[in-house]
Amino acid sequence: MFKYDNIVSKVCLVIIMKGIIVMIDIKLKTFITVSQTKNFTKAANILNMTQPAISQHIKFLEQYYKVKLFRKSKNKIELTSQGEFLYQNALELDRLSKFIENSLENSTSFIKKYRLGASLTIGGFTIPNLISTYMNKNPNIDIILTIDNTENIVNKLLDGNIDLGAVEGPFDKTKVKYTTFKKDELILVASPKHPFAGRGEVNVEEVLRDKLILREKGSGTREVFEKYLIKSGHMLTDEHIHMEISNISATVSLVCENLGCTVISKEAVKEQLKKGTLIRVPIKGFNMKREFNFIYKGNKEPEFSKDFMSFCKEATSND
Repeated sequence: MFKYDNIVSKVCLVIIMKGIIVMIDIKLKTFITVSQTKNFTKAANILNMTQPAISQHIKFLEQYYKVKLFRKSKNKIELTSQGEFLYQNALELDRLSKFIENSLENSTSFIKKYRLGASLTIGGFTIPNLISTYMNKNPNIDIILTIDNTENIVNKLLDGNIDLGAVEGPFDKTKVKYTTFKKDELILVASPKHPFAGRGEVNVEEVLRDKLILREKGSGTREVFEKYLIKSGHMLTDEHIHMEISNISATVSLVCENLGCTVISKEAVKEQLKKGTLIRVPIKGFNMKREFNFIYKGNKEPEFSKDFMSFCKEATSND
């Protein structure tokens, strides 16, 4: 039986350097990467290291903590219980290291840099103008925007790669703190040339039989639509999906060209609906509402995050 407290204290000693700067040890970085890829070769490629160097780092950690961190299972490796414990703590230390590094850099710089992650709908259509306006009002603040799907934005926040996130659709609310940004609605849209165009409404069975163009798995939009389908007694399968697209603009362009229909955020097609290049087609019995949420780590919002979130909520309160 090993002592968890002993592992935690040793990990802390590894990353505290001269009591001033916290920087995660390269061996723990290697361990995190191997834990995530479950493959020494993939980890070596990601870290631009040789596989023997990866093996040496893991061997060092196992000897240092006097525990076995991985076990072989068929054609892959898996974390032992001790390895899982070290992995969770190493992730938190990595996040803390990045936070301290960024905070110390900001403390000595006139221009304060903050990292914002946003899911595709928010990042592409909702928040860019808000960032621009906020930075014009706060010339000493520079916001670096990363856009990805909801699942990846949550992971980036947990890994310490962003300071604040803005996501659409479901996410694990036990892992992060969150506050509502604004309300959103998902709608079915099609080209004016589409057979649905002359209809007052369509039923969900017709939608699933049509050439349905959807976002990739992991996107908030896709997850919300699937949940509404399940509530109505339907299950989305690969047979229902005509195209799977990770880019929202490409999805909109394909639908405008009458190559299919899509379920999408109303925010993303405001201009097309105004111009008449797309039309909204109500789905009988479906009223797909959702929330845009800000997500952050810690028990309370960091000062920048609190101010920026308040600004965004006020600016969009009449939308």
